[in-house]
Amino acid sequence: MSAKRFIANHVVDLPRSGIRDFFAIVSQMPQAVSLGIGEPDFVTPWHIREAAIYALEKGKTSYTDNRGLIRLRQEISRYVESDFGVSYRPDTEILVAVGVSEALDIALRALINPGDKVLYHEPCYVSYSPSILLAHGIPVGVPTLAKDQFALDPAALEAAWEPGCKILLLNFPTNPTGGVANRKVLERIAHFAQEKDLLVISDEIYAELTFDGEHVSIASLPGMRDRTLFLHGFSKAFAMTGFRIGYGCGPAELIEAMMKVHQYSMMCAPILSQEAAIEALRNGRPAVARMKEQYHKRRDFIVRRFNEAGLDCHTPQGSFYTFPSVATSGLKSLDFCHRLLKEEEVAIVPGTAFGPSGEGFVRASFSMSYENLIKAADRIERMVGRLVDSGATAAVNNAS
Repeated sequence: MSAKRFIANHVVDLPRSGIRDFFAIVSQMPQAVSLGIGEPDFVTPWHIREAAIYALEKGKTSYTDNRGLIRLRQEISRYVESDFGVSYRPDTEILVAVGVSEALDIALRALINPGDKVLYHEPCYVSYSPSILLAHGIPVGVPTLAKDQFALDPAALEAAWEPGCKILLLNFPTNPTGGVANRKVLERIAHFAQEKDLLVISDEIYAELTFDGEHVSIASLPGMRDRTLFLHGFSKAFAMTGFRIGYGCGPAELIEAMMKVHQYSMMCAPILSQEAAIEALRNGRPAVARMKEQYHKRRDFIVRRFNEAGLDCHTPQGSFYTFPSVATSGLKSLDFCHRLLKEEEVAIVPGTAFGPSGEGFVRASFSMSYENLIKAADRIERMVGRLVDSGATAAVNNAS
């Protein structure tokens, strides 16, 4: 007897993560150089780790308020107001979650009625479409294009809109493309959201890692605070991935709805992670700036090497990912990644893991060490050279 018959239909049809499937193979290859997982290679700054250790030694091992420690929510309020220009009340408008992933999940579950539609731009983080489906919503993807450096075109949003759309999900800077939205573009998107009466969920986890220009939160624009859920966290800029700590800010009614889902599913974020997050917000800016400087140098290096290898690669303006085209190789994204892993032991992620519009591209993280970036770049250039040479030889043979 198969137990599969007990599984919910919407889960049976849910695709597995294209990233995790691919890196299950990589885990069996200890010699491989991985530019795949979106995780800083920096250890969490020592003073943040010390805060967690001290809290443990002081016996802070209990549950917290469902919304999170009020001291942390106060720090979040100050940080978001100073760095993003939006003011939120710590007592009613901020919820601490187990990473931005949980914040997004509980937001979607709290807001979507079955059949509601959610607009989002792609290529995008792998969980967006599945998270919408798990909340019984309908994903409506809006492609972004390489010629625009994968920036979201407001005209494309307007073209994709259809009756039943309730939410617009944004992610700037964008994983996997490094795309951003300047103030002018965000103002057009804000106007669109107001015109169509959309709630905006803005995932700004990579905000501190904006290399070119100013990061602007759509929540800070006129008329947008009361129709925006601002999501942020500590995993990327503060190198705190394993702490699993994030937060959502928004109108009290929406935060209350999210809290209802949160309290019955997760109860609260881990107290030690919350204590560490307080220290990160109070004293973490210098470490963030040092790590950002290193990412900036690594970005410039790997973009240059991809282009020299013959893979057209735009310069991402934020995040710590590049998204080069593999068109010159003559291979599809997945085939390119499999061959690169097999022939040169370098792991990168096929663009199709981030939606259909990612075909023809691959994602390579530059959050890895400079040494590994050099190794990977040399090996990628070697394989691309072989592919181009074999393609030229085949063309000559066909012509003759």
